[in-house]
Amino acid sequence: MNNLVIAIDGPAGAGKSTIAKIIAKELNINYIDTGAMYRAVTLKCLQNNVNIEDENAVIELAKETDIDFKDNNIYLDGKIVNEEIRSIEVTNNVSNVAKIKEVRFLMVDVQREIGTRNSVILDGRDIGSYVFPNADYKFFLIATPEERGNRRYKELVEKGVEVNLQDVINDIIKRDEIDSNREFAPLVKVDDAIEIDTTGKTIDEVVESVLEKIQ
Repeated sequence: MNNLVIAIDGPAGAGKSTIAKIIAKELNINYIDTGAMYRAVTLKCLQNNVNIEDENAVIELAKETDIDFKDNNIYLDGKIVNEEIRSIEVTNNVSNVAKIKEVRFLMVDVQREIGTRNSVILDGRDIGSYVFPNADYKFFLIATPEERGNRRYKELVEKGVEVNLQDVINDIIKRDEIDSNREFAPLVKVDDAIEIDTTGKTIDEVVESVLEKIQ
């Protein structure tokens, strides 16, 4: 039996990771947070004082980086970095790392390799368009920038981070701009993806919508 591949794409803060994790549990398949992989590379750049604007330096560092997923944890060079990759500094820099074509090649190789071994659900910006264009199911989650910014703001406040709501919304809009206009594998809704607007919807409602399409 062939492995099942489910792709969930969409802009920052649309709820992709939250939904994908729940679907993975419901269907008992593996979840790969592709955005976390780029965050891990970004974290390593920041830890090693590598200039994010220096693409060659970022590429060289990425080549020497080991990223893996086990039991819903992301490992950077053998160490779990679930919390560290969610810092504001990483969030503010990740789109600039993710737009580098060679870094995407490296991460996509890892994603495809995991996808050939197991049934998977992946979320990101280019899963259905580039990573797994032949995925069994493709979803594209959207929400207004205000809604997405609000969600991120609440997450950060709950973690004790002092942030300004408008700054968070502005950052979301800026990331949309970078992700949608990058030269290679930009954020795009493919024709065969099912679009779900998560604005004003509960997590359960979105999960139900996705499962209905799969089952």
